[in-house]
Amino acid sequence: MKSTQNPKPGTRNPELKTRNSKPDTMKTFLFYDLETTGLNKAFDQVLQFAAIRTDLTLDEIERHQIRIRLRPDVVPSPQAILTNRISMDNALSGQCEYDAVRYIHSLMNTPGTISLGYNTLGFDDEFLRFSFHRNLLSPYTHQYENGCGRTDLLPITILYYLYKPEALNWPEVDGFPSIKLEHLSRTNNLAAGPAHDAMVDVEATVSLARRLSREETMWTFLGGYFDKTSDRARTHKIPTAFRTEAGAHQKALAIGNEFGHRNHFQAPVLSIGQSVPYSNQTLWLRLDLPELRQTTPGTIEKCTWVIRKKFGEPVILLPPFDRYWDRLEKDRTAEAERNLAWLQSEPDRFQQIISHHRQFRYPEIPDLDADAALYQNGFPSKADQQICRQFHNAGSAEKTDLTGRFSKTWLRELAIRLLGRNVPEALSPPLRKHFDNYMARINPAEDKDALRDYRGEARSTPAAVLKEIDRCRHSPAISTEDTKLLDDLATYIRDRFDNPRIP
Repeated sequence: MKSTQNPKPGTRNPELKTRNSKPDTMKTFLFYDLETTGLNKAFDQVLQFAAIRTDLTLDEIERHQIRIRLRPDVVPSPQAILTNRISMDNALSGQCEYDAVRYIHSLMNTPGTISLGYNTLGFDDEFLRFSFHRNLLSPYTHQYENGCGRTDLLPITILYYLYKPEALNWPEVDGFPSIKLEHLSRTNNLAAGPAHDAMVDVEATVSLARRLSREETMWTFLGGYFDKTSDRARTHKIPTAFRTEAGAHQKALAIGNEFGHRNHFQAPVLSIGQSVPYSNQTLWLRLDLPELRQTTPGTIEKCTWVIRKKFGEPVILLPPFDRYWDRLEKDRTAEAERNLAWLQSEPDRFQQIISHHRQFRYPEIPDLDADAALYQNGFPSKADQQICRQFHNAGSAEKTDLTGRFSKTWLRELAIRLLGRNVPEALSPPLRKHFDNYMARINPAEDKDALRDYRGEARSTPAAVLKEIDRCRHSPAISTEDTKLLDDLATYIRDRFDNPRIP
């Protein structure tokens, strides 16, 4: 077993090579977890990364734990600090983001790595994708290249809850089952230590996987839902409920955390085809909502709920066999049958619903900030990818020279920000002025002028966070330790940023 604290970027684990003369063919799991400054995937950052690599029988090979220094342009969320309990002293120590993210990228791109965790495909994986993006690293290669792939233990756990409940003790909170990792860990003694510590959560996730994998047949079968080829083949076998001029419509049971504990994490759905602009998305219309039958041409967005399913990713689709379908409450199955009958009796309205969702495009956001533009700007050209590789291998002075060689403005912007955040002494006077102008934009005079991400959500500003700290201080549940964390955060913001509007 190997433990790594704040490793150097780009290093590889030699133990993998000694265990197998062809490391490219060795499959391993990399269980990981993040603690972050907030929930905004484009603008927040990782503060703590932990990972345990195992073989496919879940025997540990190595572990990694990295603390990442708070960037000068990030304003942590008070709620995040109260959750992960990372003090400002700890947040301001550790590796710079660039070195740490390069190392994380190398871990996840080690040939044969299946990266996974608990709700990683719902949060952590996309959070890292943006981290890779702003540090000029490929955001997607860990998903498919060199035998790499991804899995997520949360939807697997939900399926055990529904169909193999004896595998675990299931906690309840306020009379409803909870599938939160911290509750599962406490009820099943999965790991010792505080929740929301990255390594403790990884240890709990590995322990959970070992418990679930005792049901070997089910464990192996569920793993197939995270393989694109297998998931596609299973989906194509779901029987057709009826046909229209738009094609065959399959009825299925969708399993996913987004449906909530009140619905036992499941919903009946009907296939309505494939997205036109996004060919990797198949579309599934939820059937248990009574407002579906109130749909008019002007209320399609309001009255319909469509799941955009990618093969190899949640949600998980099950065929409408009685052993699955009968798990739905009677009123929901009755609602689904009424909606199915209505859709067939209103072919023109059904076609309008299908056309709306199949033609839907995410809105193009003008002047989208470079950090948030991962999905909008597309892939760099081969020439720019080559410059990225040169950039990573270059010294600080050469990195500065390379910033001007990118053909795309957004890549030049990311390169300048990367230097300003991590090695500001490398910036030339013109680049320093450029970076200072960027820093001024994250501390605007008015909240309405805050940068916005690809979903239109505002970037946290110093003034907005100070207001939130003030609200948190008046919470009846606030403790002395909480107050100290909040006070230290407020002091940091006032000292770090010029003239933040203080409540």
